Formats: sequence, structure tokens, C-alpha cells
Amino acid sequence: MDPLYLKDSYLKEFEATVVSVKDDKFVVLDNTAFYPNSGGQPNDTGILKRENEEFPVVFVGKFSGVISHEVGKPGLQQGDKVKGVINWDRRYMLMRYHTAAHIVSQVIRRDTNAKVTGNQLDLDHARIDFDVENFNKDNIPRYEEETNKIISDSLPVQKFFLPREEAFKRPELFTLKNVLPPNIEVLRIVEIPGFDVEACGGCHLDNTREIGILKLTKFENKGKCNRRITFVLES
Repeated sequence: MDPLYLKDSYLKEFEATVVSVKDDKFVVLDNTAFYPNSGGQPNDTGILKRENEEFPVVFVGKFSGVISHEVGKPGLQQGDKVKGVINWDRRYMLMRYHTAAHIVSQVIRRDTNAKVTGNQLDLDHARIDFDVENFNKDNIPRYEEETNKIISDSLPVQKFFLPREEAFKRPELFTLKNVLPPNIEVLRIVEIPGFDVEACGGCHLDNTREIGILKLTKFENKGKCNRRITFVLES
């Protein structure tokens, strides 16, 4: 299966062939632009069209390396030609939050050397967990200001691919604590030149200006060394 979202996160529609259907609702395609629920980014939704009939895509997951689309009604068959249509408003909002999360994480890492232990994106907020013992919450207004400065600088967000062995020679590409990327031969890299670079298979913007205005809204102590930051996008 070819995950089209890795090469073009702005792809809204695509053509595909049904490879298999399980229980009349779990559909595997030969390629897909639907992002599966993973890495803190929720799955895409949308529809699969077969001629004039539409099948709502209600969930997308990745199981044993295969992306499966759960559709809301039966009828699709192996060999069917379909057109996939992404719920673009949902996808684009998650792209904005995902790129913003990279910037917030890097701003805080630069100041505290914290490792990211987890993150979760939603359509109206996002949270990031950090492993850091000494975190001065009085710095949060400064972190917000620095993040919005990067956003307003209209920096490009570049995506490229590196062979696995070459990527592992660059430890700065892996920012999640105690987490290694999947056992794949080629890794996708997301870079904001001069500011941040890391391995990431999620959906991202092409330019930081698309994020809008960010507000850091909540700070929590979740354990001895676990600190949680929540943020929202205002426009």
C-alpha cells in the first residue's frame, strides 16, 4: 500500500482499487491519502465513492503495517475502483495543530533539554507531555511569544526521506523519549530549516504562517518529571 499523505499532505482526493474487504466494513486499498490514527494524530474521515454510491469512512487504522478503512455501510468488493475524498476541514485543522506542536516542543526543548513523552492532537486543542524535572512555569508566556514569532516568520516546512541507516546516524531526528521509529527502510523527515528537524510520519503544513495565532492555555504537573502543556489555535 502506498501512503499518499507522506508525499502530499494537501491531497484531498485520490483514485484507488479495493484490495480486500473484511466483515463488509474493513476496506484495504492499494493506495490511500487517509491518515490512520497514530502518533497522537487522529485518523482522517471522508468517503469512498464507487460510481454514484458513497461509503462513509468513519475510522482509519494501521494494523500489522496495513492501513484499514472502516466504512459506515456494506457493499464494497475486492477489485472495485473507488475515489477517496478526505474530510479536508478536519485534516487541515489537524495539520495546523501538528506543525504547531513541533514548534512548541522545540521551543521548550531548547530551553530545558526536555524530551517529549507523548502528545495528542484534537480539533480544538492539543497537549504535549515532557520529561523534565525542573520546569519554571513562569517561562510559559515567553515560550508562547517565541512560538508565535516562529509562526509569523513564515518559515517553510520541508519534508524529505532518508534511508533508515542514514537517519539513525542523526540522533536529533528522534525527539520522543524511549521511542524508536517503525522498522521501515526509509524514514520521512520534517524540517523547519534553521529551527527544527525530526523524523515524523504525520501530516504537516507547507509554511508556518498557516498555523495562525497560538495560545498556551494550561500547564500541569503529571508526575515527578512529567509536565503537560496544552495549547489552542485562535485563528
